[in-house]
Amino acid sequence: MEISCRSGRTWSAYFHLCGWGLILMRWLWIDRYTEFISGKSAVAIKNVTLSEEVVDDYAPGRTFLPNTLIIEGMAQTAGLLVSQIGNFLDRLVLAKIQSSKFYFPAYPGDTLTFRVALERQDSEGAFAVGTTHRGEELQAEISLMFAKLQDVRFANVELFEPAELCRMCRLLRIFEVGVNVDGSPIQVPKHMIEAEKALLLQD
Repeated sequence: MEISCRSGRTWSAYFHLCGWGLILMRWLWIDRYTEFISGKSAVAIKNVTLSEEVVDDYAPGRTFLPNTLIIEGMAQTAGLLVSQIGNFLDRLVLAKIQSSKFYFPAYPGDTLTFRVALERQDSEGAFAVGTTHRGEELQAEISLMFAKLQDVRFANVELFEPAELCRMCRLLRIFEVGVNVDGSPIQVPKHMIEAEKALLLQD
């Protein structure tokens, strides 16, 4: 779900109903990238913690990170990798979970390492395969298909506000660790920098 705030900022989030009312939660299921090779592969980490309500609320009496959110974390790891190829301008969506296999749950205190590689990417989308590990233990195997929305109906649709997408990329350290295949650092796209400046002037 996308939420537009007064400042015009848009967040992908969901509402969580609790005794105090509705709480807006940020929908990020990786903490940061540790490796990012443009158009090729990426590594990200996720620390599972009890400070995330879903870890405790999903199945009362059992504390673990739901497998669906591990798939979401893989989709974010791979999706940003695919999006960066087109300078984050493509309208990219997760089209299909091709396969997923889990070997054991992820518990509070665990650190998951997401590793993803692009097996195919073209003008229509991409196919990514990935694994999650807890230390040296294989925790899950996941493969995903992404599609680019190219129909004329989506011509004026912006899935993410550029300044906020740039902020998310900075939070996840894409521009700190990201490199091209030749080893040169990836650059922040010009349209993102301009959007950031415009947002600062607006605030």
